[in-house]
Amino acid sequence: MTSSSAGGLEPEQGLIVVSCSREKLVTSSPVPALELYQGALVPLLRNHLAPIHRARVRVLSAEHGLLRPESLVGTYEHKLRSRGEALALQARVAKRLTVDLRAGALRHVLVVLEPLYVTAAECLFDYAPPLALTLLPNPGDWSGANAVLTRWGWL
Repeated sequence: MTSSSAGGLEPEQGLIVVSCSREKLVTSSPVPALELYQGALVPLLRNHLAPIHRARVRVLSAEHGLLRPESLVGTYEHKLRSRGEALALQARVAKRLTVDLRAGALRHVLVVLEPLYVTAAECLFDYAPPLALTLLPNPGDWSGANAVLTRWGWL
């Protein structure tokens, strides 16, 4: 597959990995991950990306590992607080993330994760290069994410 325009990426060529957030929808029944998280970048991605691009978002949760946007999850409270917890989460994250990272069309991954969450997603570095990674360490860095997503032609 080729780029949609100069510098732009087709949906299957990009992937966005963001952290979950402390602010969550309070619900008694599971909801899609993109609806549950009410803080950091998730609401902005939910509101600004077209559905075809929202499907390329993955949310890294301390409780559940890597979630697809449609993954059903309920309200919980769990934040990664130690390197040991992050290391313990690595195998669960790698199992799901590797499926995306091995896709032949993927070219660029935007990673917006705090350092402990990057530790949990360390398998990312096994694929770069040839994949391009953009790392933003502030989980609320909409300005940085917006610049990358605009360059991709997704905003």
